[in-house]
Amino acid sequence: MSYTRKLLDRGIRALRQEAREEAIEVALAAVGEDRERLIAEAADLVYHLVVVLQARGVALAEVEAALAARTGQSGLEEKALRKPV
Repeated sequence: MSYTRKLLDRGIRALRQEAREEAIEVALAAVGEDRERLIAEAADLVYHLVVVLQARGVALAEVEAALAARTGQSGLEEKALRKPV
């Protein structure tokens, strides 16, 4: 059984925790580690994000489309237009 399959079988709550831990590791590496460590941690985060998206039935292309829709708009404008969560 693959690691990805094991992650998916654990469910979305476990995936959420994995993604959270990886995001924290990226933030820590960005401040206190060398470039190679940051790249490695970022790769782990992207991998876990892709697994979360897969678990929720979201294609990476949908995320790319959401990013593309923001082109030509300042980040501040885009953030102001978001619906409150």
